[in-house]
Amino acid sequence: MRIEASCALNFLIYIQNIFINQNNKKEEYRFPYVSSKVAFDKEFILKFEELWNEVSERICEDHINSVKIFYEEEDLFYNRLFVNSSCSLKDYKGMYKAFKVWWSSFAGQFSIERSIEEKSHGLYEELVNSLSQKGMNPKKELSICLVYDECLLVDIEVTSYFAVIPIKNFYVNDKDVVYNLVAHIVEDKN
Repeated sequence: MRIEASCALNFLIYIQNIFINQNNKKEEYRFPYVSSKVAFDKEFILKFEELWNEVSERICEDHINSVKIFYEEEDLFYNRLFVNSSCSLKDYKGMYKAFKVWWSSFAGQFSIERSIEEKSHGLYEELVNSLSQKGMNPKKELSICLVYDECLLVDIEVTSYFAVIPIKNFYVNDKDVVYNLVAHIVEDKN
């Protein structure tokens, strides 16, 4: 079982939260809070879902794609989710840089992965026990991508051997996490 925080998916959560904060009528803000108005594409929610699914699929194929997408395809996020203008490009560049600084600090990727370290051992044990009780032998390694917050704009589906899980679920819904993972593991009949 591989558990790691995906920079590409966490960046999408970061962008999602800025969008939600900007369009939220209540003062229930999510990280990060940006006080300036960002020019998002008018079809943001639809395009966000498409991009989320595309990025998730690529990461599912190979976990290294997360880093490649974030660092080598930086404009992918801008071109799909923002209004094309010099002002929104400047806002996006600032947002991208702020995320990159946070992500590479101890408060970013390191903290996300460390926050569930102890819980991940318990998850592994519960998963192994549950699979053993069902007489299941997985065909390949399970890959879990951690995100720092919930994805509210896309209904995240667990697929065979790949799951995106918010940190919160390891503390609030930990029994559901094991149940959902086991339900989507294809057993080896050999």
